[in-house]
Amino acid sequence: MNKNRKTAIIVGVLILLAYSILGSNNPDAKILGMLCEVISGLAVIIISILMFPYLKPYGKKTSLWYLVLKGVEGILMVIAGILFLIHSTQLLNIRDGIYLVHGYIFAIPALLFYYLLYKSKLIPRWLSIWGVIAAIILIIVNLLEATAIIPTLEILYLPIVLNEVVLAIWLFGKGFNSSAITLFE
Repeated sequence: MNKNRKTAIIVGVLILLAYSILGSNNPDAKILGMLCEVISGLAVIIISILMFPYLKPYGKKTSLWYLVLKGVEGILMVIAGILFLIHSTQLLNIRDGIYLVHGYIFAIPALLFYYLLYKSKLIPRWLSIWGVIAAIILIIVNLLEATAIIPTLEILYLPIVLNEVVLAIWLFGKGFNSSAITLFE
């Protein structure tokens, strides 16, 4: 198995891992909740580091912004996990605030990620377009929620979550488009 195939599998597994263990909101499971959130945050950071070399040839500044914003997102998730462990009411309120900010930060690098995937043709274009549309929906929903125009509508997060799960399965099963990779090797 070559390096690119291994990277695609690792990224796919990390995406599924990040979603599957994201946040145990059970206040009685402090250690488990903290570990889940910290692992999820670290997975987000590792995904961006692994994807950066593949995305960079298709937009150096855009891919750098993707890397930085995903790093911030992952760090916020790790901090939120640690705050969950400490478990005082005040710190849990700060954690909730972190996750509110996290939602806004998640949307922008998601848009950059899927835009770069579209340009690179590393994955099928339909999957990239779905990701771009889902990220735009998420940005709009976040703005509408932040301005209190609409209440929190968690159902509108479904397009990006489903897209990322399909992306993870695609990467695990099919990997990257090898002809797109040879462009920069």
